[in-house]
Amino acid sequence: MKVLVIQPKIGMGDMILYLPYIHAISRRYQTNVSLLAKDNSRAKELLSDDKHINEIILLDRKKNKSGLHDGVSGFFKLINQIKVKKFDRIFIFNSSLRYFLIAKIAGIKNIFQYPLFTKKDNVVISAKILTEQVLNKIVSTQPVINLTNDKIKQANKKFTDKHKHICVGFSASGPTKRWGIEKYIKLCEKINLKFPCKFYLAGGKHDRELIKKIFDSKIGSNSFSFAELNIKDTLPIIKNCNLYIGNDTGWLHISSALGLKCLALFMDSPVMAYGKYSRNIFTIIPEGETDETTTHNTLGEERISFEKVYSKAIELLN
Repeated sequence: MKVLVIQPKIGMGDMILYLPYIHAISRRYQTNVSLLAKDNSRAKELLSDDKHINEIILLDRKKNKSGLHDGVSGFFKLINQIKVKKFDRIFIFNSSLRYFLIAKIAGIKNIFQYPLFTKKDNVVISAKILTEQVLNKIVSTQPVINLTNDKIKQANKKFTDKHKHICVGFSASGPTKRWGIEKYIKLCEKINLKFPCKFYLAGGKHDRELIKKIFDSKIGSNSFSFAELNIKDTLPIIKNCNLYIGNDTGWLHISSALGLKCLALFMDSPVMAYGKYSRNIFTIIPEGETDETTTHNTLGEERISFEKVYSKAIELLN
């Protein structure tokens, strides 16, 4: 049995959210699956130790239509890439006619896909409905990132019980999804007065100015930046932390899938889609909003209560 899963969304967070369904498919058919995903999903780094993944095929589609798999020629290139592998089944976590036709022309007999031309979908719910209908069983929405014990133990050598270890997700995909860096610094300084802490700064090279502000603060000497690390090298470090505090970003979903308690600040993204799927996520939303009303264009950064964030952080660390 050869199974292909197509997950065409961008970003680490969405990649993480599909893991429960990929794993359920692998278990149901008792085979490692092939995954077609975009490079910016970071699937190759996130899933390098995943026992359910046989291979990751990179889907090269770009906004400017210059990707290997864009256009008519790209359509047929992808068909040829898939056809030679002779898949028996395909799961398409997308409603595009393009992927249906690719699967059909590639000769895959069993095609399972969202209803065609669905304009909007809840990432978690749509994938859950499709997977449960096909597999005829309930599938948990809780994702799990698999790491080897050796990697976890190696990272653990640098951790001590004298400190609380906190992954700080101050980065985000857009400015309206970020709580101010000054607030994060103030929060970490106040937590550090309660418990001696080490802070792991979950940001990339584009966050260097924000990272510098943290290093220049009172907690700078207690901080370690992820900016120069590969994503896969951060995973065992995060796994050994006590808590994630941060925005709704890919680092939140990575931390959740690694089993951390996560304090997630939602100010301009949908809580119902990205904050309720995991038992590890505890959400803070803007004053005056509900889980249902906190979504895109809420623009609630100034209404996130500092005291609520601090109090919940202390509760979770205890």
